[in-house]
Amino acid sequence: MLVVDDSDLIMEMAKAFLTAMGHEVVGEAYNGNDAVKIFTEKRPDLVLLDLVMPGKNGMQVLQEIKAIDPVVNVVMITAVQQDPISRELLSKGATAILNKPFIYDELEAVLKQVQ
Repeated sequence: MLVVDDSDLIMEMAKAFLTAMGHEVVGEAYNGNDAVKIFTEKRPDLVLLDLVMPGKNGMQVLQEIKAIDPVVNVVMITAVQQDPISRELLSKGATAILNKPFIYDELEAVLKQVQ
């Protein structure tokens, strides 16, 4: 899995949760440009992708990643809880949306849903 978030706290929490669930984190990125680069190199099965971050935002990164691999699962993580944005993310290929702040059980439920 690739974790993309500009927050150190969210990054560390997501990695800890994923590791505890038995998943392998093959990459981490703190901005959109690095996310696309790492995704292209590592080709993970799933991406946890922040919506709001420096450089390319999550919507742009989602579209670039889906152009590279149309079937990859991308779970958007966001503090922005607005239905129009959620609908747009899903229409552009996001597999699921996880709202910040999230807890272990919420992440686990989303991952079970998408795998």
